[in-house]
Amino acid sequence: MLFTSMFGLAASGAAAQGAFPTRPIRITVPFAAGSATDIMMRHLSQHMQEALGQAIVIENRAGGAGVTGSEPVVRAPPDGYALLMAAVSSHAIAPALRANMPYDVLRDFTPIGLACTSTNFIVVHPSVPVHSLQELVAYSKELPGGMSYGSGGVGGSNHLAGELLRLRTGANLVHVPYGNQAQAVNDVLAGHVPMLIYTVAVLPHVQAGRMRALAVTSERRQLQAPDVPTAIEQGAAGVVANSWFAFFGPAHLPDVVRDKLYGAMRDALNDPGVAQKLVDTGLTPAPMGPEEFSVFLQAELAKWTDVGRAANVRL
Repeated sequence: MLFTSMFGLAASGAAAQGAFPTRPIRITVPFAAGSATDIMMRHLSQHMQEALGQAIVIENRAGGAGVTGSEPVVRAPPDGYALLMAAVSSHAIAPALRANMPYDVLRDFTPIGLACTSTNFIVVHPSVPVHSLQELVAYSKELPGGMSYGSGGVGGSNHLAGELLRLRTGANLVHVPYGNQAQAVNDVLAGHVPMLIYTVAVLPHVQAGRMRALAVTSERRQLQAPDVPTAIEQGAAGVVANSWFAFFGPAHLPDVVRDKLYGAMRDALNDPGVAQKLVDTGLTPAPMGPEEFSVFLQAELAKWTDVGRAANVRL
């Protein structure tokens, strides 16, 4: 009798998971409305809710580089109705650099899949007498005070890209952190700071000749700037520093629910119309399934922990 009851409960649970979803899904974006993560999720959500047959409600909870909004998802029931679209800052950089975190990325979340990436551009003011990454490294070593570069602040992907470049090539780079990234851009445009590491947002300045792009810190050249070589192509082995955006659920999310959610996201990313909208905003669709993404995530945590320790960067 007990066996029959247990079997009935198990079958009922399996049926419920198989029918998922039966009500709206809430996805937390732990960044402000209008951020890259938010824009990406809104492009994906319409296609995904059509595939899943339920409404997707996006909730913005900004703060702490994504950590503040991510933490409540840890306590949500693992049923697929409370999810998270996170980023490298909240799920790789902060855990690697912060002494105290309210969650353990590998223990407290179920990785559903990678959605998109964006990368950093290494650019200089046109007055700087270098036209390649190799020339930049050599030139920085000739400067007694080193080559200053601006970024969006300590511990950001722009800053860490510079630290990674310094560690891998021996470049004599000096970090100039800005709380306001727009001011960093303006200072490089004015020639006050010779170098900047920033996102695809610098491309209009590059195309207008106000900045010179030397490299991107991605594995492959970017769709938005196919003429700009990667750092790896120019001999800077291991200099890969991308921003990335990925889908998570609470720990112990059932595989059948996880896989259905990933399938809906993957299909949205593969839709030509959605993909073009993402590219137009500076993102690169990069769907990666749960198992492969789990391996990728562990590698990212290890990489930024090593860089933070070697460069003595703590948040």
